[in-house]
Amino acid sequence: MNDAFRALSDPTRRRILALLRRGDMSAGELAGEFDQAWPTISGHLKVLREADLVQADRHGTTITYHLNVSVLEEAMASLMSALGIGTKEAS
Repeated sequence: MNDAFRALSDPTRRRILALLRRGDMSAGELAGEFDQAWPTISGHLKVLREADLVQADRHGTTITYHLNVSVLEEAMASLMSALGIGTKEAS
């Protein structure tokens, strides 16, 4: 879970996740949404993959990314629990 929280701590990675909430995107489409060099975006995608927040499928030379919703939901539930949100103790 620490990998997921580390991945979520960066605003660029959160923006990537927000883009992927709209639907699957290729690596090139994602990179086109940012004013950063491709190696920088590639590094962010690597962190998200290692945290299992996104999954990548290769089709020929194209890599398509999509959210791993169950891991993202688990990370959010864990954070809410740690903050006491949605529990009786928070009342």
